[in-house]
Formats: sequence, structure tokens, C-alpha cells
Amino acid sequence: MFSSFLIGAATSGSGKTTLTLGLLRALARRGLVVQPFKCGPDYIDPMFHRLATSAASVSCAESVNLDLWMGSEEHVRELFARYGADADVCVTEGVMGLFDGWRTSEGSSAEVARVLGLPIVLVVDARATGYSVAPLLFGFKNFRPEATIAGVIFNRVGSPSHYAHLAEAARDAGIETLGWLPRCDDFSAPSRYLGLSIEGIERFSSTIDAIADAVERHVDIERLLELTQQPRPPKATKCDKGDTLQIAVARDEAFNFTYLANLDRLGELGRLTFFSPLSDAAPPEGADLIYLPGGYPELFADRLSDNLTMREAIRDYAERGGRILAECGGMLYLCRSLDGRPMCGVLPLEGSMEGAKLHLGYREVHYGGLRLRGHEFHYSHTTGEADSAGGMASVARQFTARGAEVATPLYRHKNVIAGYTHLYWAESGGTLEWFD
Repeated sequence: MFSSFLIGAATSGSGKTTLTLGLLRALARRGLVVQPFKCGPDYIDPMFHRLATSAASVSCAESVNLDLWMGSEEHVRELFARYGADADVCVTEGVMGLFDGWRTSEGSSAEVARVLGLPIVLVVDARATGYSVAPLLFGFKNFRPEATIAGVIFNRVGSPSHYAHLAEAARDAGIETLGWLPRCDDFSAPSRYLGLSIEGIERFSSTIDAIADAVERHVDIERLLELTQQPRPPKATKCDKGDTLQIAVARDEAFNFTYLANLDRLGELGRLTFFSPLSDAAPPEGADLIYLPGGYPELFADRLSDNLTMREAIRDYAERGGRILAECGGMLYLCRSLDGRPMCGVLPLEGSMEGAKLHLGYREVHYGGLRLRGHEFHYSHTTGEADSAGGMASVARQFTARGAEVATPLYRHKNVIAGYTHLYWAESGGTLEWFD
């Protein structure tokens, strides 16, 4: 037996991330081995999950994405069993409202909970409600009986007397109350840029400590763990690490949007070596594949541009026919320039944040005879005309989860594949065949 549960919410912005981080830190303080998971394609919350699990007696745990559009139900179950095998507690943070999916409730947090058999801890923002929360709770409890609500935790509670009214409402709705968090502006969700510097990480780690203190004061952790006990899933087979190929992965403050399961799948193909386009002189020698993931290159454009030896090494590798997979920020790094600063010059494009507009959503990529899935999330855009060597026409068509075609391109230059979509290959095991 072990404890595992999903933290869901009535709406986005209710406090899922706040409660998740506080619980992760509070559980780690107890010396428990905690494995965090994140519903959906988010790359940022998992970074903070890792920070939150750090405690004097426990090492940091890498968070794992569970996504029912990018992966099958069988794949999600296998991921949960594999990464949660040695944990004392598995904590899964939901996405958006509990039943919000890419189409009705398909792919929602509630669906992830159903697939994994997880009880749900519901977070409700209580700052503007009292006893009227009862019908809301009643609806969540009874709308889909297969979505088992283990209990509710109220967020942004004004006072103990306010909480007493909320607890009466929960009791009358038939849901157990597990505690509350006080109204505190300092507990708001972190900036998406906050974890990019040592100073930012240290500052937010202190905030997580404060949230954990509040969790320990106001949430019945023992009761939560008791209610969410369940049989441990069958242990999944550990992935064998390959040593045939050498795969170089960019990882630093500028490039850090990766899925752990993707990296582990690459590790089955070959030996992973990490390098920094910001500070290293060149990628590792002898690489059979260079992976440039997304991140925030726009924040480090000057440093990336100043590292001339790295830029030239990347360009020379590409022109010699070396394989490069570049996603979003990684693609911007391969452009001629980014906001006017010279980049690698592999692609005849200019990247810019000017007039930034959010592009967001699931994508199915039709590339040759392949059907790849992933997620698009960026504010930047590229410009540039086709050059005399053949230009930058897209080599793929891309569609939303609902089947509508979008203009998002995928570029191919020699053995370089680059685009805005963050691809998910942990289930398919693809990558190298994409270059055939």
C-alpha cells in the first residue's frame, strides 16, 4: 500500500499549484519519498515540483507528465507505475478545472484520475463564497460518480470562522473537509521566468517553505494520507540504457523544456550527454544527434550570441549533415537572428518577440507517413523569405486536437528538423527514423 492522489480544482486559478507545492515540501520534510506528476503538457510546473520536493533528508524528484492526448491510457498507466514504483506518496497535479479536456472532459484531470484509479483532492477558491459552496461541491461529487472525491481543501480562506462555514457546507454536500489555506498574496502561482536564476530559485524556495508551513498548520496531512491509501500498481520494467549512440541534449537556463519520459526514451537509444549553449565552447564531440529543446532563449539572447564558438560549431555540424532536432526555443537558436542578435544561421529565418502573441494548443503533425503528437506554446514568431537554396517551406501539415489545420510549420534543412511544436515520443520511441 502507498498513498496516491490527484489534486484537482473547480476552475483554473483555484490554487492547485500552490497546494501541490506546499504538500510536496511538507511531505518531503517528513522524510517521505515523494514522486510528483503533472497532468497535461506543461513544462513549467514540473520544474517547481522538483524544487518543492527538495528537503534535507530527501533528494529532488523529477516530475513526470501524464497526458491522455499525447499518450494512450496504457502509456499513462505504465508511466505512473514506472516512476512511482519506489515512492511513499505519489502526488499528481491536475490541469485547468477538473473536467476540462481538449473536448468536453476527454483528456481532463478527471480522466487521468479514472485511468489511474486515483482519488481526487478538490481545491476550491473560497475567497468570495460561504455556505453557497455546498451545491458546487455536491455537483462535483455526483456529476461523474467514477471521479472519486476523497476530500476538499479550501484556498484563500479569510479566517477560522470563514472556514467553519465552509466546513458545514462540505459536510452537507457529503464531502470530507481536509483543511484550508489562508488568503495570502505571497502564495500566488510563480512567474514562469522565476526558476531561471539561482536568485529566483532561492527566493521561491522560501515561498514554498511558507506555503508548506501553512499546509502543516491547517491541513490534516495524516487524514489525507489515510484516505488516499491504495494498492501499489504492478512494478513496470525499467528502461535499459543504450550505449550505441551518443545523443547531445542542450540543457541550461535558456533550454529546459523537456519531458522526462522523452529523455528516458532517448536514453534507450544511446548515451545522453548534456551541454550548455550558453557557456560551453561546443557540443560534445561525436554526437549522433543533437537535441535543442525549448526554453527562454529570448532572455539570454546576448549570451547566446556572444558564444561564437558554439554557434559556429552548431552550424558546421548541421552543414556536415549532422542530425539536429530543434523545438521552439531551440529552433529560434538555429535562426539567423533573434531580436536582432546573431544566432547559429542554420535556418534562413529571423526570430522575434516583437508584437508577441500567444500560440497555444495540442498539435498532430503529419510528416511524410508519420503521425506525431505534441504541443505548441510560444509568443515569438519568425520571418524570412525562401532563399535560393530551396527555402523554408513547411515539410509537414499540423492539426489541432479537434482536427482543424493550423499554419504552424515544421522545417527541414539537410538533417535538421525544426519547428515550434514540442513533440512527444516517449510512447512511440521515434526520433531517429524521422531523419530517414
